Amino acid sequence: MNALTSTNLQALTTAQMPALTTTTVANLTSTQLNFLQTSDVAALSTAAVASLTSTQLNALNSTNLQAISTAQAAALTTTQVSNLTSTQLNALQTSDLAALSTAAVGSLSSTQLNALSSTNLAALSTAQVSKLTTTQVAALTSTQLNLMETTDVAALTTTQVSNLTSTQLNGLDTTHLGPSGRLPAQ
Repeated sequence: MNALTSTNLQALTTAQMPALTTTTVANLTSTQLNFLQTSDVAALSTAAVASLTSTQLNALNSTNLQAISTAQAAALTTTQVSNLTSTQLNALQTSDLAALSTAAVGSLSSTQLNALSSTNLAALSTAQVSKLTTTQVAALTSTQLNLMETTDVAALTTTQVSNLTSTQLNGLDTTHLGPSGRLPAQ
């Protein structure tokens, strides 16, 4: 497959994409992957997307990353996700970000998590937020915590809450605090 030219790759139809084996996709160069149209990337099987190396995934442009389906995003491994740049993470659709496994979200560095757009940060599911490491939670600002759904903040574990700083706690708005001005009971 690596002997194919860009013209050959571009000649493949979207209907042919699901037929590409994981081995074929894994052997594509980063340059070859970028010859694919967004509809082609979206048509790849979830197994094919999961077979991409971090180098291959990192070489995809933002438009191709936006084309990844929710099912494909859910198939991304922790290694793939932890090696995405902040720009690439923000290129994912909010539904794709929400589809990442809790382990994949847990593999994000504090830098990656802090660089998520407000829309993407708000898209994290309660399950994903509850699996953030204490280091990740401690690195969030109160502004970022306030962007999360109230159910997400309420789902923080006792360990996560105990690692919040006074600045973080004092910065939480009344929506995220219970009626008593405290985080809901853990």
